[in-house]
Amino acid sequence: MLRVAAFNVNGIRAAVRRGFGPWLADSGIDVLCLQEVRASLDAIPMDALAGYHLAYHQGDRAGRDGVAVLTRTEPTAVRIGFGSPEFDPQGRYIEVDVDGLTVGSLYLPKGDVAGEKMESKHRFMREFSAYTATSIGRANKAGREFLVCGDYNIAHAEADIKSWKTNLRSVGFLPHERHWIGELISTGGLVDVLRHLHPDQAGPYTWWSWRGKAFDNDSGWRIDHHLASKELAAKAMSGRVERAASYQERISDHSAVVVDYDL
Repeated sequence: MLRVAAFNVNGIRAAVRRGFGPWLADSGIDVLCLQEVRASLDAIPMDALAGYHLAYHQGDRAGRDGVAVLTRTEPTAVRIGFGSPEFDPQGRYIEVDVDGLTVGSLYLPKGDVAGEKMESKHRFMREFSAYTATSIGRANKAGREFLVCGDYNIAHAEADIKSWKTNLRSVGFLPHERHWIGELISTGGLVDVLRHLHPDQAGPYTWWSWRGKAFDNDSGWRIDHHLASKELAAKAMSGRVERAASYQERISDHSAVVVDYDL
């Protein structure tokens, strides 16, 4: 079994103060994809990552972005970015080969309902779709499975957002965003693993606002995903969102998405 998780920590130093270290030590996770690490390499509290190898892309914008992959065994290869001159410097994608698996940690831009931020998100999505199409084939030729974990900043379907009727014009749930992630799943050779395991469940949600009673009322969004090659998705045995027991115990505004694969 290989236990893989995706977790947007919303700042690794803040997450450590909220209990990230003990959570990781007790998690049994073999591969952990982190997003929004938001720290320089020398500022990461390494004691909290004991027992793991760290592959990190901090990006060129201080205090923003930053993606990492933690692995119990040392990766045989680490790749920064996905070949995009525009986006690779930002710290939004890192990929490693480990344990018969190519796994990427993705932090997709949030964008906006219109304007340059949304146009930038469109460019990112187009380039990343092309990259995944070639990466699946490359991994297969090398005898590895392929997986992209992370914060996609998109809720795909109505079941992925509690208040979907009031968010039809909200960024992250716009028709063209949902169409894009749907194409990755339907024609791009990838499978939404958590939805595959829980086809009839609302959610399980992975993000809740810090404000108001969103967390207490479980009024969340499922925007953190495991998208896997079909062969790997077929080996997924179980999956869950590790939602904190209470608002006070939250490590981040996201929760970890954990999947056990029969590898």
